[in-house]
Amino acid sequence: MKIKEKDSYFLIIFYSAVILLFGIVITRTFINSNKEEIISPIIEEDIQLNQFGFNDFELIETIKDVQRNQTLSDILNSFNLGDFTLEQVVSSAQNVFNVRSIRVGRPFHSYVSDDSLSQLKYLVYQKDNINFIVFDLNDSVYIYEDSKPVEIRTNNFSASISHSLFASLSENGASIELAVKLSQIFAWQVDFYAIQKGDRFKVIYEEKLVGDKIIGTGEILGAYFDHKGLEYFAIPFEQDSVFQYFDQDGNSLRKAFLKAPLEFSRISSRYSKNRFHPILKRNKPHLGTDYAAPHGTPIRTVGDGVVVEAGYSGGNGNHVKVKHNTTYSTQYLHMSRFAKGIKKGTRVSQGQVIGFVGSTGLATGPHLCFRFWKNGVQVDPYKEKNPPSYPVKKDLIVKFDSVKARVISELDKVAFQDELSASL
Repeated sequence: MKIKEKDSYFLIIFYSAVILLFGIVITRTFINSNKEEIISPIIEEDIQLNQFGFNDFELIETIKDVQRNQTLSDILNSFNLGDFTLEQVVSSAQNVFNVRSIRVGRPFHSYVSDDSLSQLKYLVYQKDNINFIVFDLNDSVYIYEDSKPVEIRTNNFSASISHSLFASLSENGASIELAVKLSQIFAWQVDFYAIQKGDRFKVIYEEKLVGDKIIGTGEILGAYFDHKGLEYFAIPFEQDSVFQYFDQDGNSLRKAFLKAPLEFSRISSRYSKNRFHPILKRNKPHLGTDYAAPHGTPIRTVGDGVVVEAGYSGGNGNHVKVKHNTTYSTQYLHMSRFAKGIKKGTRVSQGQVIGFVGSTGLATGPHLCFRFWKNGVQVDPYKEKNPPSYPVKKDLIVKFDSVKARVISELDKVAFQDELSASL
């Protein structure tokens, strides 16, 4: 009788354990099959707060930055991965993003269990201010990419030039990106190497925000530039599914050639038929324009065309010559090296990087000598007229005029600082 009682107790315990184990398996299966539904709302709510919402799982969060020479394997090795191996996690990650692309200084958030095991449950690597990679190691290796919601708001800015466009923007707290975008829009109208005190501009633009942090500049919604007493407008308008900028007369701001092959440098020597050569120590024609710039500065072709020369010669050093059409060609001298893929026969597009500033050939220091041919004769590009390209089509003029009126009206509402001071 006692033996039967013991057997019955044993059977009760055994079946209870089986039921409990079955319940655990069913629960884990349900969680795995519904992982996205469980995790996504937490992440979405958390991202809006510019944080991550895994604290609901009673986890301990730590934030660190990627260190120099640190790899994803190094980071994962510093944690207790529990039931998973390093190889499993790294292999799964490769299907989502390039594990070699993690960058020094980028933050990663780790979430470990709040117990004696301290097992890694989540690792969140921030690729940039918007995008991030989530390593979910709760029940299986689940790795995915997500992004924070970006808010777009409209802002405006105006300034009078003191030294340069970049200085005027940075002195007033505006971004470098805004300066670059403005210089690209007006690259065909404004000589940014000859900006003078008294020039001024105003711009209406989009700002990108995550939470309350500005992370970038969006589209330019309208701009005005007063350069050497001449007024230039930039009116955004879409034609033939192409978004571009036009002046107040409906002419495209995109010209046949860029004003210069470098961004934010300075002219150290202009086109001259009688210049004293610093190396040869005698007067001789200098049929090019020299741009002083740091070694390695990217050089852009000023127009579409085909590379007809890409090589080295004694005086010119590493140089590239581009034929744009039957009338115009340009040449770029003293490069430190060519851009990838640049060789004779390569077709290039306006603004494409074709090489980098150097001092090869007959040069005293790093600079670009830019030469401009018209009908086989070297001419001064700054004295050549640049006809506009792709004006607004006649059947779209009424629509363009409506957009122009609205943009100019909004720009008129943006006051310059000196006008505000005068009104006060």
